[in-house]
Amino acid sequence: MTIAGLSFERLALFAFAVLLLALTPGPVWIYLLSRTLAQGRRAGYFSLFGVAAGVFMHLCLAAFGLSALLLAIPAAFDAVKLAGAAYLLWLAWSTVRGNGISFEAQPLPLVADRVLFRQAMVAAAVNPKVAVFYLSLFPQFVDPAAGSVLAQSLVLGVLHITVGTLVDGALVTLAGVLAAWFATRPLWLRTQRWFLGTAFGALAVWLATTPRHAAS
Repeated sequence: MTIAGLSFERLALFAFAVLLLALTPGPVWIYLLSRTLAQGRRAGYFSLFGVAAGVFMHLCLAAFGLSALLLAIPAAFDAVKLAGAAYLLWLAWSTVRGNGISFEAQPLPLVADRVLFRQAMVAAAVNPKVAVFYLSLFPQFVDPAAGSVLAQSLVLGVLHITVGTLVDGALVTLAGVLAAWFATRPLWLRTQRWFLGTAFGALAVWLATTPRHAAS
């Protein structure tokens, strides 16, 4: 049994590899956990869908060979990386500031689902490390002699996104239980916007300071 030239054994091995990666705490976990704890399970789910959409954009670029430019042109990688860091810093500032910096016990304002989705999608799309991840992983599983490289890349990418979404969805679900408990604590109401803003700021620093060779 094969799919786009990929054997079941090869697909199973790839699924296991990306499962291990999905279970490893990283920037996506920080983003989704901070969103969920600060703004609830619904915000976490729409952020999860946004992350998946952003990763799918990287998948399409990698499958069609466009992501290779990030490695071929170091300045392009750095430009996208800094743009991503700037976007996360903007999210951090807008979250902390809100309608004015205040230390009073004020819950974060409700954010429209489409805004949560868009912010997460953009944050994932402007992270060049996702593209580097695909460029590093696909050659180990794609077999040009077995069929279309494009079709194989798309199948592997969709499998990766599916596994990652399932794992991250479980994380958001569990974090939602804690979010409901935190929502009844006055101290949390006083600090939640600073918690979320700090998380975004930390992600921005992480993205901006990681060298290109470390990403590859």
